[in-house]
Amino acid sequence: MRKRWRYIGYLRPIIYVIDISVISILAIWLLSLSLNEAISFVLFHSIAWLILSLKTNYYEVYRFTKIVKILSLAFEQFFLFTLIVCSYFAIYKGFELEVALVFQYLILSFSIILSFKLLVNYLLKHYRKFYKGNLRKTIIIGDNLRTHQLKTFFNENPEFGYQFLKMFCTKKNDKFLDHCFHYIIENNVDEIYCSMAELTQKQINTIVHFADNNLIVLKFLPDTKDIYAKQLKVDYYGFLPILSLRSIPIEEPFNKFVKRSFDFIFSLAVVIFILSWLTPLIALLIRIESKGPVFFKQKRNGLNYKEFVCFKFRSMRPNTEIETSWVKPNDNRVTKIGKFIRKTSIDELPQFYNVLLGDMSVVGPRPHPVSHTEMFVGKIDKFMVRHFIKPGILGLAQVSGYRGEIETDKDIINRVKYDIFYLENWSVFLDIKIVFMTIFNAFKGDKKAY
Repeated sequence: MRKRWRYIGYLRPIIYVIDISVISILAIWLLSLSLNEAISFVLFHSIAWLILSLKTNYYEVYRFTKIVKILSLAFEQFFLFTLIVCSYFAIYKGFELEVALVFQYLILSFSIILSFKLLVNYLLKHYRKFYKGNLRKTIIIGDNLRTHQLKTFFNENPEFGYQFLKMFCTKKNDKFLDHCFHYIIENNVDEIYCSMAELTQKQINTIVHFADNNLIVLKFLPDTKDIYAKQLKVDYYGFLPILSLRSIPIEEPFNKFVKRSFDFIFSLAVVIFILSWLTPLIALLIRIESKGPVFFKQKRNGLNYKEFVCFKFRSMRPNTEIETSWVKPNDNRVTKIGKFIRKTSIDELPQFYNVLLGDMSVVGPRPHPVSHTEMFVGKIDKFMVRHFIKPGILGLAQVSGYRGEIETDKDIINRVKYDIFYLENWSVFLDIKIVFMTIFNAFKGDKKAY
C-alpha cells in the first residue's frame, strides 16, 4: 500500500518561513537597524527561533491538539524568545534602543504570529468539517466502552478530520484479522485504532507487522487497567523500553530554568513595585490594632517534604490554636485588618520572599502547615505526590474552588487531584492562566476567603 500524498505536508515549512519573516521584517521596520545590524539580528534570532521551536515543540501541532495547548506552546515560545532578544540587546553594545521600542516589537511579533497560527488552525478545521478535505480514514479494532467512546468522538467532531469507516469485533481466532486487513487495503485506511483489552500479544504483533509494511499509522487504546490510563513516560535502558508511572515536566533541566526564571522575575517585580510600599502600610495597621509581630512565620513542607519557614502578614491575634485549628467564618481570632487582608489575599504577599529564596514558586501546590501535613499523609491517597515539586503561592486547586478550610475529606481529595494534574501538565501558559484567575477571583471575591 502506498501512503496517500497530502499537500498539507507543505504547510509546516511554509509557516516556519512566514514566522521567521515576521520577526525579521518587523525588526528591520520598527527597530531602525543599519544594514550590518539588521543582518546580524536576523541571522542570530532566526536561528534562535528555530532552536527554541525544537525545544518547546512549538510547531508540533496536530489536528487533535486543543486550543489551550496551542496557546501554551505559543506563550512558552515567546517567553523564551523575549529573554533571548532582551539579552541580545543588553550584551550587544553596538547600538542602543529604547526598552519600550523593543517590547513594542516583541508584542507586535507575538500578536501577528499567534493570530496567524490560530487562523490556520481555524481554517483547517473549517476545511475538514465543511469541505471534507484533509481527511484521515480510520477503523477501530475492538468492541467495548472505550472503542465506542472513540467512535463517538470521530463522528461528533468532524473538524478534526477523522473519517470513521468501521469497527471490527475481535474473536478468539485470528481469522477476523484477515478480513480486517483486506478491508483496510481496499478502502485506503490511514489509521488503525486497537483496543489492547481485546487483543492477544500474538494478534498485536500481527497488526503491528501489517501496519509497518503498509505505511499505516497504528494507535492503541489502553485497556481497563488504570495503570494504562495514566501519562506513562517511556525511557530506554539500552534497547529495553521502561515505563515510568508519572512524567513531571518541571523536572527537565530546561523547564526548571524557565520555571525559575518566571518565578524570579515575577516575584522580584512584586517585591520592588508592591511590597516596598505596601509592607510599611500593612505593618502600621497590624501594630495599631494588636500587639505582636508584623509577619507570621510558620513551618511548612515543601519540595521533597523538606520543611521551610513560610512568611505571611499576621492576620490573627497571637493564640495557641493556630497550628492545629483551621480558620472558620467569623473567627474571633482574626483582627479587623486581618479580615481585609485575608479576603483580598494580601496576607499571602510576603511569600514572594520565599519565592526569591527558592523555597516556593509563584504557582504550585499550596503548602500546608507541618501538623496538617502529618494528619493527611496516612489518610489521603497520593497526598505525598504534591511534594515532587515546589509549593506555590497560587495554585490550580485554589482557583478551582478548593482554597481555605478543609471541611470534609472531599475538599482535600479534590485539592490533591488538582495538584497532581498541575504537576503532570505544567506549562508556562498554565502558570499565567492561574495568575490571572487568582487576580480575577480576588476582585470577584471568594466565599472561602476568610
